[in-house]
Amino acid sequence: MKIYLIINIATILFPLILSFENKLKFYKRLPALIGSILIVSTGYIWWDIFATARTDWGFNSDYLLGLKIFNLPLEEVLFFITVPYAFTFLYETLSYYITDKRISFRSSLLIILVLTFLVTAFLFHAQDYTFTVLLACALCLLVLFFLNNDLLKSRNFWLFVVLSFLPFLVVNYILTSVPIVKYSPEAIWGIRFLTIPLEDFFYHFSLTAFYLLFYTKFRKI
Repeated sequence: MKIYLIINIATILFPLILSFENKLKFYKRLPALIGSILIVSTGYIWWDIFATARTDWGFNSDYLLGLKIFNLPLEEVLFFITVPYAFTFLYETLSYYITDKRISFRSSLLIILVLTFLVTAFLFHAQDYTFTVLLACALCLLVLFFLNNDLLKSRNFWLFVVLSFLPFLVVNYILTSVPIVKYSPEAIWGIRFLTIPLEDFFYHFSLTAFYLLFYTKFRKI
């Protein structure tokens, strides 16, 4: 079995098993999760397709099954199913055991963050991945503000964001140290934490925040 497939299985295995635990009953949330995956994963898969085509990153065939959907390895497409499942399960588990509280998130802070992302993106517009991922973060914050401002003022949301970086570090370290995913030096800053490009941290934030945004919206329906 190839390493990237093993990562996908390990990511979803325990959340999937525990979805039927009597207290949490996460399986009842699956329609909302599926709706979120259909919207967010579709957008990020298309991003992945274009980024791979323009060589922002590539995949080491030694660690893949060899099956492709468009120009993406099957394992990469599965990533956009297993990851939102696992992280949404993490959010629901956190919310079950920790009572949420509202925190202050001022519009002025949002404006500062969005402008910082936009200005930095255009300063590094020649680096495709850097430029795109910073734009994604700016867009993510704006969409959160207009579609679900309460999420930005949720203590559990930000606690979830912080905690989600722990499994992110494990998975991305494996992906970039083996390496299974290889980045073009021209597409990134070149600043790395261990073997993980700094841009991946911004990518992770926008991806998980978008999943949670649409998940919570669908959950209210």
